[in-house]
Amino acid sequence: MKPSRRDFFKGAAAGVAVTTVAAAATAAAVAGPGAADDAMAAADMEKYRALGGWIEKPSDIRPALDGDTTADVVIIGGGFAGLSTALELRRQGANVAVIEREFCGFGASGRNAGYLAGAGGLEHDLFLKHVGDETGKKIIQYYDGAVDYVEARFKEYDIACDYVPSGVLRAAVDPSQEGRVRESMEIGHRLGHKSQFLDSVEMRTRGIPPAFLFGEYDPRGGTLNPGKYVLGLRAAALRAGVRIYETTPMLSYAEGRTIKVQTPRGAVSARAMVFATNGYTPGNGLLETKVMPVRVSAIETEPLSPAQLKSLGWPRREGIVTAHYMMESHRLTASDTLVVTTKKVRYPYGSRTPNVPDYGAYHALRRALHERFPTVRGIALRACWSGYISFAQDALPVIGVTGADQNIFFTAGCSGHGVGSQSFVGHLLAQRIRGVVDPILAGIRHDTPDLLPEPLRWCAVNGAFAATNIMDERLNAKIAARSAWR
Repeated sequence: MKPSRRDFFKGAAAGVAVTTVAAAATAAAVAGPGAADDAMAAADMEKYRALGGWIEKPSDIRPALDGDTTADVVIIGGGFAGLSTALELRRQGANVAVIEREFCGFGASGRNAGYLAGAGGLEHDLFLKHVGDETGKKIIQYYDGAVDYVEARFKEYDIACDYVPSGVLRAAVDPSQEGRVRESMEIGHRLGHKSQFLDSVEMRTRGIPPAFLFGEYDPRGGTLNPGKYVLGLRAAALRAGVRIYETTPMLSYAEGRTIKVQTPRGAVSARAMVFATNGYTPGNGLLETKVMPVRVSAIETEPLSPAQLKSLGWPRREGIVTAHYMMESHRLTASDTLVVTTKKVRYPYGSRTPNVPDYGAYHALRRALHERFPTVRGIALRACWSGYISFAQDALPVIGVTGADQNIFFTAGCSGHGVGSQSFVGHLLAQRIRGVVDPILAGIRHDTPDLLPEPLRWCAVNGAFAATNIMDERLNAKIAARSAWR
Protein backbone atom coordinates (compact mmCIF):
# COMPACT_ATOMS: atom_id res chain seq x y z
CA MET A 1 0.00 0.00 0.00
CA LYS A 2 2.27 2.76 -1.22
CA PRO A 3 1.72 6.42 -2.06
CA SER A 4 3.37 7.19 -5.38
CA ARG A 5 3.80 10.42 -7.25
CA ARG A 6 6.54 12.61 -8.66
CA ASP A 7 8.06 15.46 -6.65
CA PHE A 8 6.12 14.55 -3.50
CA PHE A 9 7.38 17.40 -1.35
CA LYS A 10 7.55 20.39 -3.71
CA GLY A 11 7.07 23.23 -1.29
CA ALA A 12 4.71 24.24 1.45
CA ALA A 13 3.26 27.09 -0.60
CA ALA A 14 1.97 24.73 -3.27
CA GLY A 15 0.53 22.56 -0.55
CA VAL A 16 -1.40 25.42 1.02
CA ALA A 17 -2.79 26.40 -2.36
CA VAL A 18 -4.32 23.04 -3.13
CA THR A 19 -5.52 22.00 0.31
CA THR A 20 -8.83 23.81 -0.25
CA VAL A 21 -9.21 21.95 -3.54
CA ALA A 22 -8.61 18.69 -1.65
CA ALA A 23 -11.51 19.38 0.68
CA ALA A 24 -13.84 20.03 -2.25
CA ALA A 25 -12.65 16.92 -4.07
CA THR A 26 -13.18 14.78 -0.97
CA ALA A 27 -16.69 16.13 -0.49
CA ALA A 28 -17.54 15.36 -4.11
CA ALA A 29 -16.16 11.84 -3.78
CA VAL A 30 -18.19 11.13 -0.67
CA ALA A 31 -21.34 12.47 -2.35
CA GLY A 32 -21.01 9.97 -5.18
CA PRO A 33 -22.08 10.23 -8.83
CA GLY A 34 -25.56 8.79 -8.48
CA ALA A 35 -28.23 7.21 -6.34
CA ALA A 36 -26.99 3.68 -6.99
CA ASP A 37 -23.49 4.56 -5.86
CA ASP A 38 -24.92 6.39 -2.84
CA ALA A 39 -26.78 3.24 -1.83
CA MET A 40 -23.64 1.14 -2.19
CA ALA A 41 -21.63 3.69 -0.22
CA ALA A 42 -24.15 3.48 2.62
CA ALA A 43 -23.86 -0.30 2.60
CA ASP A 44 -20.07 -0.05 2.57
CA MET A 45 -20.15 1.92 5.83
CA GLU A 46 -21.52 -1.16 7.56
CA LYS A 47 -18.48 -3.18 6.44
CA TYR A 48 -15.86 -1.08 8.24
CA ARG A 49 -13.45 -3.07 10.40
CA ALA A 50 -11.42 -1.46 13.18
CA LEU A 51 -8.94 -4.31 12.57
CA GLY A 52 -7.34 -5.07 9.24
CA GLY A 53 -9.27 -7.29 6.90
CA TRP A 54 -6.79 -10.15 7.18
CA ILE A 55 -6.67 -10.74 10.91
CA GLU A 56 -8.65 -11.41 14.05
CA LYS A 57 -7.54 -11.03 17.64
CA PRO A 58 -5.68 -14.27 18.51
CA SER A 59 -7.53 -16.70 20.74
CA ASP A 60 -4.33 -17.25 22.73
CA ILE A 61 -3.66 -13.58 23.42
CA ARG A 62 -0.51 -13.31 25.54
CA PRO A 63 -0.91 -11.88 29.06
CA ALA A 64 0.03 -8.26 29.68
CA LEU A 65 3.26 -7.59 31.54
CA ASP A 66 2.63 -7.70 35.27
CA GLY A 67 5.62 -6.80 37.42
CA ASP A 68 9.25 -6.04 36.60
CA THR A 69 11.46 -8.24 34.42
CA THR A 70 14.77 -8.17 32.56
CA ALA A 71 15.91 -9.08 29.04
CA ASP A 72 18.93 -8.70 26.82
CA VAL A 73 16.81 -6.81 24.27
CA VAL A 74 13.33 -5.31 24.59
CA ILE A 75 11.43 -4.75 21.34
CA ILE A 76 8.56 -2.30 21.04
CA GLY A 77 6.06 -3.48 18.43
CA GLY A 78 4.86 -6.92 17.36
CA GLY A 79 4.65 -6.60 13.58
CA PHE A 80 6.86 -7.87 10.75
CA ALA A 81 9.90 -5.91 11.93
CA GLY A 82 9.59 -6.56 15.65
CA LEU A 83 8.89 -10.29 15.37
CA SER A 84 11.57 -10.84 12.71
CA THR A 85 14.12 -9.04 14.88
CA ALA A 86 13.08 -11.10 17.90
CA LEU A 87 13.48 -14.36 15.97
CA GLU A 88 16.93 -13.43 14.67
CA LEU A 89 18.06 -12.40 18.16
CA ARG A 90 16.80 -15.67 19.63
CA ARG A 91 18.77 -17.50 16.94
CA GLN A 92 21.84 -15.86 18.50
CA GLY A 93 20.79 -16.93 21.99
CA ALA A 94 19.53 -13.57 23.26
CA ASN A 95 16.83 -13.20 25.91
CA VAL A 96 14.13 -11.16 24.14
CA ALA A 97 10.93 -9.47 25.33
CA VAL A 98 8.38 -7.97 22.89
CA ILE A 99 6.02 -5.26 24.13
CA GLU A 100 2.88 -4.86 21.99
CA ARG A 101 0.17 -2.28 22.71
CA GLU A 102 -2.66 -4.31 21.15
CA PHE A 103 -1.79 -7.72 19.71
CA CYS A 104 0.79 -8.87 17.19
CA GLY A 105 -0.27 -7.83 13.70
CA PHE A 106 -2.77 -5.18 14.82
CA GLY A 107 -0.99 -2.35 12.96
CA ALA A 108 0.29 -2.10 9.39
CA SER A 109 1.30 -5.77 9.31
CA GLY A 110 -2.37 -6.80 9.43
CA ARG A 111 -3.74 -3.97 7.27
CA ASN A 112 -1.64 -3.87 4.08
CA ALA A 113 -2.35 -5.24 0.62
CA GLY A 114 -0.23 -8.36 1.04
CA TYR A 115 2.44 -7.85 -1.64
CA LEU A 116 5.86 -9.40 -1.20
CA ALA A 117 7.59 -7.10 -3.67
CA GLY A 118 11.19 -6.33 -4.55
CA ALA A 119 12.59 -3.06 -5.83
CA GLY A 120 10.01 -2.56 -8.58
CA GLY A 121 8.09 0.68 -8.27
CA LEU A 122 10.54 2.44 -5.95
CA GLU A 123 10.47 6.23 -5.91
CA HIS A 124 13.76 6.73 -7.80
CA ASP A 125 13.11 10.42 -8.38
CA LEU A 126 12.78 11.00 -4.63
CA PHE A 127 15.90 9.23 -3.41
CA LEU A 128 18.51 9.26 -6.18
CA LYS A 129 18.99 13.02 -5.99
CA HIS A 130 19.89 12.60 -2.31
CA VAL A 131 22.00 9.41 -2.33
CA GLY A 132 23.37 8.89 -5.87
CA ASP A 133 23.67 5.77 -7.98
CA GLU A 134 26.11 3.78 -5.83
CA THR A 135 23.90 3.89 -2.76
CA GLY A 136 20.94 3.44 -5.09
CA LYS A 137 22.37 0.09 -6.20
CA LYS A 138 22.64 -1.02 -2.56
CA ILE A 139 19.04 0.01 -1.98
CA ILE A 140 17.95 -2.16 -4.91
CA GLN A 141 19.90 -5.08 -3.43
CA TYR A 142 18.19 -4.52 -0.07
CA TYR A 143 14.66 -4.61 -1.46
CA ASP A 144 15.26 -7.49 -3.87
CA GLY A 145 17.14 -9.45 -1.21
CA ALA A 146 14.20 -8.99 1.16
CA VAL A 147 12.03 -11.15 -1.10
CA ASP A 148 14.49 -14.03 -0.93
CA TYR A 149 14.77 -13.58 2.85
CA VAL A 150 11.01 -13.77 3.43
CA GLU A 151 10.54 -16.75 1.11
CA ALA A 152 13.20 -18.59 3.12
CA ARG A 153 11.38 -17.75 6.37
CA PHE A 154 8.16 -19.29 5.02
CA LYS A 155 10.01 -22.60 4.78
CA GLU A 156 12.07 -22.27 7.94
CA TYR A 157 9.11 -21.46 10.19
CA ASP A 158 6.54 -23.51 8.24
CA ILE A 159 4.28 -20.51 7.65
CA ALA A 160 1.26 -21.18 5.45
CA CYS A 161 0.08 -17.74 4.31
CA ASP A 162 -1.52 -18.33 0.88
CA TYR A 163 1.65 -17.21 -0.89
CA VAL A 164 1.36 -17.01 -4.69
CA PRO A 165 4.84 -16.39 -6.18
CA SER A 166 3.44 -14.92 -9.39
CA GLY A 167 5.45 -11.69 -9.43
CA VAL A 168 4.16 -8.13 -9.38
CA LEU A 169 3.01 -6.02 -12.32
CA ARG A 170 3.11 -2.22 -12.49
CA ALA A 171 0.54 -1.57 -15.18
CA ALA A 172 -0.66 1.40 -17.20
CA VAL A 173 -4.37 2.09 -17.61
CA ASP A 174 -3.84 4.78 -20.27
CA PRO A 175 -1.28 5.14 -23.11
CA SER A 176 -0.09 8.43 -21.59
CA GLN A 177 1.51 6.49 -18.72
CA GLU A 178 4.00 4.66 -20.91
CA GLY A 179 6.74 7.27 -20.48
CA ARG A 180 6.56 7.07 -16.68
CA VAL A 181 6.62 3.27 -16.68
CA ARG A 182 9.55 3.03 -19.08
CA GLU A 183 11.57 5.74 -17.32
CA SER A 184 11.21 4.06 -13.93
CA MET A 185 12.04 0.70 -15.46
CA GLU A 186 15.19 2.04 -17.14
CA ILE A 187 16.44 3.60 -13.91
CA GLY A 188 15.80 0.34 -12.08
CA HIS A 189 17.77 -1.61 -14.68
CA ARG A 190 20.67 0.83 -14.39
CA LEU A 191 20.74 0.21 -10.66
CA GLY A 192 20.61 -3.59 -11.02
CA HIS A 193 16.92 -4.45 -10.76
CA LYS A 194 15.70 -7.05 -13.26
CA SER A 195 12.25 -6.69 -14.79
CA GLN A 196 10.64 -6.87 -18.21
CA PHE A 197 8.28 -4.70 -20.22
CA LEU A 198 5.06 -6.42 -21.29
CA ASP A 199 3.33 -4.89 -24.30
CA SER A 200 -0.39 -5.20 -24.96
CA VAL A 201 -0.04 -8.51 -26.80
CA GLU A 202 1.99 -10.05 -23.98
CA MET A 203 -0.50 -8.74 -21.41
CA ARG A 204 -3.40 -10.37 -23.22
CA THR A 205 -1.42 -13.59 -23.67
CA ARG A 206 -0.91 -13.75 -19.90
CA GLY A 207 -4.63 -13.17 -19.41
CA ILE A 208 -4.22 -9.86 -17.58
CA PRO A 209 -7.62 -8.09 -17.35
CA PRO A 210 -8.09 -5.71 -20.32
CA ALA A 211 -8.17 -2.48 -18.27
CA PHE A 212 -4.41 -2.88 -17.84
CA LEU A 213 -2.76 -2.04 -21.15
CA PHE A 214 0.97 -2.70 -20.67
CA GLY A 215 3.48 -2.54 -17.86
CA GLU A 216 6.63 -3.51 -16.02
CA TYR A 217 6.63 -7.08 -14.75
CA ASP A 218 8.85 -8.05 -11.83
CA PRO A 219 9.04 -11.85 -11.54
CA ARG A 220 10.19 -11.66 -7.92
CA GLY A 221 7.70 -12.07 -5.10
CA GLY A 222 3.96 -12.19 -5.33
CA THR A 223 0.95 -11.94 -3.05
CA LEU A 224 0.14 -13.42 0.35
CA ASN A 225 -2.18 -13.14 3.31
CA PRO A 226 -0.27 -10.74 5.58
CA GLY A 227 -2.40 -11.64 8.60
CA LYS A 228 -1.46 -15.30 8.31
CA TYR A 229 2.17 -14.31 7.77
CA VAL A 230 2.45 -12.08 10.85
CA LEU A 231 0.64 -14.62 13.02
CA GLY A 232 3.00 -17.28 11.65
CA LEU A 233 5.93 -15.15 12.81
CA ARG A 234 4.23 -14.75 16.19
CA ALA A 235 3.82 -18.52 16.56
CA ALA A 236 7.45 -19.09 15.55
CA ALA A 237 8.62 -16.48 18.06
CA LEU A 238 6.67 -18.11 20.87
CA ARG A 239 8.08 -21.53 19.96
CA ALA A 240 11.58 -20.04 20.00
CA GLY A 241 11.14 -18.70 23.52
CA VAL A 242 10.49 -15.03 22.80
CA ARG A 243 8.44 -13.48 25.60
CA ILE A 244 5.55 -11.54 24.06
CA TYR A 245 3.46 -9.20 26.20
CA GLU A 246 0.29 -8.16 24.36
CA THR A 247 -2.20 -5.45 25.43
CA THR A 248 0.85 -3.80 26.98
CA PRO A 249 1.46 -0.20 25.89
CA MET A 250 4.80 1.44 26.54
CA LEU A 251 4.25 4.49 28.76
CA SER A 252 7.85 5.75 28.83
CA TYR A 253 11.46 4.65 28.71
CA ALA A 254 14.63 5.78 30.46
CA GLU A 255 17.93 5.80 28.59
CA GLY A 256 21.22 4.54 29.96
CA ARG A 257 23.53 1.55 29.80
CA THR A 258 20.45 -0.33 30.98
CA ILE A 259 17.22 0.88 29.41
CA LYS A 260 14.03 0.70 31.46
CA VAL A 261 10.70 0.51 29.62
CA GLN A 262 7.72 1.38 31.79
CA THR A 263 4.28 -0.16 31.13
CA PRO A 264 1.00 0.23 33.08
CA ARG A 265 1.68 -2.71 35.44
CA GLY A 266 5.38 -3.36 35.16
CA ALA A 267 8.71 -2.61 33.52
CA VAL A 268 11.37 -4.29 31.36
CA SER A 269 15.05 -3.53 31.87
CA ALA A 270 17.40 -4.43 29.00
CA ARG A 271 20.80 -3.61 27.57
CA ALA A 272 19.25 -2.62 24.23
CA MET A 273 15.88 -1.55 22.89
CA VAL A 274 14.40 -1.73 19.38
CA PHE A 275 11.66 0.56 18.15
CA ALA A 276 9.71 -1.46 15.56
CA THR A 277 6.58 0.68 15.65
CA ASN A 278 6.54 1.89 12.03
CA GLY A 279 3.95 4.68 11.60
CA TYR A 280 3.44 4.91 15.36
CA THR A 281 7.12 5.76 15.99
CA PRO A 282 6.74 9.59 16.02
CA GLY A 283 3.94 9.21 18.55
CA ASN A 284 6.37 7.31 20.77
CA GLY A 285 8.75 10.26 20.84
CA LEU A 286 11.29 9.15 18.22
CA LEU A 287 11.98 10.21 14.61
CA GLU A 288 9.39 13.02 14.78
CA THR A 289 11.35 15.04 12.20
CA LYS A 290 12.23 12.08 9.96
CA VAL A 291 9.13 9.97 9.33
CA MET A 292 5.40 10.56 9.34
CA PRO A 293 2.38 8.27 9.47
CA VAL A 294 0.28 8.16 6.32
CA ARG A 295 -3.22 6.68 6.42
CA VAL A 296 -3.99 4.20 3.65
CA SER A 297 -7.18 2.25 3.02
CA ALA A 298 -8.46 -0.98 1.49
CA ILE A 299 -11.67 -2.68 0.43
CA GLU A 300 -12.36 -6.38 -0.05
CA THR A 301 -15.26 -7.81 -2.03
CA GLU A 302 -17.34 -10.85 -1.26
CA PRO A 303 -16.04 -13.99 -3.05
CA LEU A 304 -16.44 -13.90 -6.81
CA SER A 305 -18.55 -16.60 -8.45
CA PRO A 306 -16.92 -18.97 -10.95
CA ALA A 307 -18.56 -16.98 -13.77
CA GLN A 308 -17.20 -13.69 -12.40
CA LEU A 309 -13.72 -15.14 -12.04
CA LYS A 310 -13.88 -16.40 -15.61
CA SER A 311 -14.93 -12.95 -16.82
CA LEU A 312 -11.73 -11.49 -15.34
CA GLY A 313 -9.28 -14.03 -16.75
CA TRP A 314 -6.13 -13.40 -14.71
CA PRO A 315 -5.01 -17.06 -14.46
CA ARG A 316 -1.65 -16.36 -12.76
CA ARG A 317 -3.17 -13.90 -10.24
CA GLU A 318 -0.31 -11.44 -10.45
CA GLY A 319 -0.49 -8.57 -7.99
CA ILE A 320 -1.20 -5.41 -10.02
CA VAL A 321 -0.37 -1.84 -9.09
CA THR A 322 -1.18 1.00 -11.44
CA ALA A 323 1.06 3.74 -12.82
CA HIS A 324 -1.08 6.55 -11.43
CA TYR A 325 0.67 9.25 -9.42
CA MET A 326 -1.27 7.84 -6.45
CA MET A 327 -1.35 4.18 -7.28
CA GLU A 328 -4.19 1.72 -7.03
CA SER A 329 -3.42 -1.91 -6.24
CA HIS A 330 -5.59 -4.84 -7.30
CA ARG A 331 -5.26 -8.49 -6.36
CA LEU A 332 -7.20 -11.73 -5.96
CA THR A 333 -7.05 -13.68 -2.71
CA ALA A 334 -7.11 -17.37 -1.91
CA SER A 335 -10.81 -16.92 -1.08
CA ASP A 336 -11.48 -15.55 -4.58
CA THR A 337 -12.18 -12.05 -3.26
CA LEU A 338 -10.81 -8.88 -4.82
CA VAL A 339 -8.76 -6.51 -2.65
CA VAL A 340 -8.24 -2.92 -3.83
CA THR A 341 -5.98 -0.59 -1.87
CA THR A 342 -4.46 2.89 -1.55
CA LYS A 343 -5.92 5.41 -4.06
CA LYS A 344 -6.52 8.25 -1.55
CA VAL A 345 -4.12 8.74 1.35
CA ARG A 346 -3.93 11.27 4.14
CA TYR A 347 -1.38 12.62 6.60
CA PRO A 348 -2.92 13.28 10.05
CA TYR A 349 -1.96 16.56 11.68
CA GLY A 350 0.76 16.21 14.30
CA SER A 351 1.51 12.61 13.25
CA ARG A 352 -1.50 11.40 15.23
CA THR A 353 -2.74 7.89 14.44
CA PRO A 354 -6.44 7.59 15.32
CA ASN A 355 -7.97 4.25 14.37
CA VAL A 356 -10.87 5.67 12.35
CA PRO A 357 -12.60 4.86 9.03
CA ASP A 358 -12.07 6.82 5.82
CA TYR A 359 -15.33 6.53 3.88
CA GLY A 360 -14.16 8.91 1.16
CA ALA A 361 -11.27 6.56 0.43
CA TYR A 362 -13.52 3.49 0.41
CA HIS A 363 -15.83 5.18 -2.08
CA ALA A 364 -12.88 6.04 -4.34
CA LEU A 365 -11.63 2.46 -4.13
CA ARG A 366 -15.05 1.11 -5.10
CA ARG A 367 -15.07 3.42 -8.13
CA ALA A 368 -11.61 2.14 -9.09
CA LEU A 369 -12.90 -1.43 -8.75
CA HIS A 370 -15.81 -0.64 -11.09
CA GLU A 371 -13.56 1.07 -13.64
CA ARG A 372 -10.96 -1.70 -13.83
CA PHE A 373 -13.35 -4.67 -13.54
CA PRO A 374 -16.72 -3.71 -15.06
CA THR A 375 -17.87 -7.34 -15.25
CA VAL A 376 -18.15 -7.46 -11.45
CA ARG A 377 -19.58 -3.98 -10.95
CA GLY A 378 -21.95 -3.86 -8.01
CA ILE A 379 -20.45 -6.80 -6.15
CA ALA A 380 -20.94 -6.45 -2.38
CA LEU A 381 -18.08 -5.65 -0.10
CA ARG A 382 -16.98 -8.01 2.64
CA ALA A 383 -14.85 -5.45 4.49
CA CYS A 384 -13.15 -2.07 4.35
CA TRP A 385 -10.39 -0.83 6.65
CA SER A 386 -7.67 1.78 7.09
CA GLY A 387 -4.29 1.95 8.79
CA TYR A 388 -0.93 3.71 8.90
CA ILE A 389 2.34 3.19 7.12
CA SER A 390 5.41 5.32 7.77
CA PHE A 391 6.90 7.54 5.12
CA ALA A 392 10.15 9.51 4.92
CA GLN A 393 10.71 12.47 2.63
CA ASP A 394 13.03 10.44 0.38
CA ALA A 395 10.78 7.33 0.54
CA LEU A 396 13.66 5.24 1.92
CA PRO A 397 13.86 3.10 5.06
CA VAL A 398 15.06 4.83 8.21
CA ILE A 399 17.20 2.33 10.12
CA GLY A 400 19.71 3.29 12.78
CA VAL A 401 20.74 3.69 16.40
CA THR A 402 20.46 6.55 18.87
CA GLY A 403 20.78 7.32 22.58
CA ALA A 404 23.70 8.44 24.72
CA ASP A 405 24.87 4.83 24.95
CA GLN A 406 24.01 4.00 21.32
CA ASN A 407 21.72 1.17 22.39
CA ILE A 408 18.32 2.35 21.09
CA PHE A 409 17.76 0.90 17.63
CA PHE A 410 14.96 1.81 15.25
CA THR A 411 13.40 0.93 11.92
CA ALA A 412 10.68 2.88 10.11
CA GLY A 413 9.93 4.35 6.70
CA CYS A 414 8.56 1.24 5.01
CA SER A 415 6.84 3.51 2.44
CA GLY A 416 4.57 0.73 1.27
CA HIS A 417 7.21 -2.00 0.92
CA GLY A 418 6.91 -3.27 4.46
CA VAL A 419 6.20 -6.99 3.97
CA GLY A 420 9.66 -7.65 2.59
CA SER A 421 11.81 -4.79 3.81
CA GLN A 422 10.56 -4.69 7.40
CA SER A 423 10.95 -8.46 7.69
CA PHE A 424 14.49 -8.43 6.33
CA VAL A 425 15.44 -5.63 8.70
CA GLY A 426 15.19 -8.13 11.57
CA HIS A 427 18.33 -9.86 10.33
CA LEU A 428 20.13 -6.54 9.85
CA LEU A 429 19.22 -5.17 13.29
CA ALA A 430 20.10 -8.41 15.08
CA GLN A 431 23.56 -8.27 13.50
CA ARG A 432 23.92 -4.59 14.38
CA ILE A 433 22.99 -5.20 18.02
CA ARG A 434 25.79 -7.78 18.16
CA GLY A 435 28.19 -5.10 16.87
CA VAL A 436 28.37 -6.46 13.32
CA VAL A 437 27.28 -4.09 10.55
CA ASP A 438 25.97 -6.13 7.63
CA PRO A 439 27.31 -4.85 4.27
CA ILE A 440 23.75 -4.32 3.06
CA LEU A 441 22.91 -2.17 6.08
CA ALA A 442 26.14 -0.22 5.65
CA GLY A 443 25.37 0.26 1.97
CA ILE A 444 21.94 1.81 2.48
CA ARG A 445 23.00 4.12 5.30
CA HIS A 446 22.16 7.73 4.46
CA ASP A 447 21.00 10.97 6.06
CA THR A 448 17.20 11.12 5.99
CA PRO A 449 16.04 14.66 5.12
CA ASP A 450 14.11 16.54 7.80
CA LEU A 451 10.39 17.06 7.39
CA LEU A 452 8.80 20.49 7.54
CA PRO A 453 7.48 21.61 10.92
CA GLU A 454 3.75 21.84 11.59
CA PRO A 455 1.51 23.32 10.30
CA LEU A 456 3.56 23.59 7.09
CA ARG A 457 4.00 19.81 7.00
CA TRP A 458 0.27 19.15 7.10
CA CYS A 459 -0.40 21.75 4.41
CA ALA A 460 2.40 20.65 2.09
CA VAL A 461 1.87 16.91 2.36
CA ASN A 462 -1.90 16.87 2.07
CA GLY A 463 -1.69 19.55 -0.60
CA ALA A 464 0.62 17.33 -2.63
CA PHE A 465 -1.73 14.39 -2.12
CA ALA A 466 -4.67 16.51 -3.29
CA ALA A 467 -2.83 17.69 -6.41
CA THR A 468 -1.89 14.16 -7.43
CA ASN A 469 -5.43 12.96 -6.80
CA ILE A 470 -6.74 15.68 -9.10
CA MET A 471 -4.33 14.66 -11.88
CA ASP A 472 -5.31 11.01 -11.49
CA GLU A 473 -9.03 11.84 -11.52
CA ARG A 474 -8.61 13.81 -14.76
CA LEU A 475 -6.91 10.80 -16.32
CA ASN A 476 -9.64 8.47 -15.08
CA ALA A 477 -12.32 10.79 -16.46
CA LYS A 478 -10.60 10.73 -19.84
CA ILE A 479 -10.52 6.92 -19.79
CA ALA A 480 -14.21 6.77 -18.83
CA ALA A 481 -15.18 9.17 -21.60
CA ARG A 482 -13.24 7.16 -24.16
CA SER A 483 -14.91 3.94 -22.99
CA ALA A 484 -18.36 5.51 -23.26
CA TRP A 485 -17.80 6.22 -26.98
CA ARG A 486 -16.91 2.63 -27.76
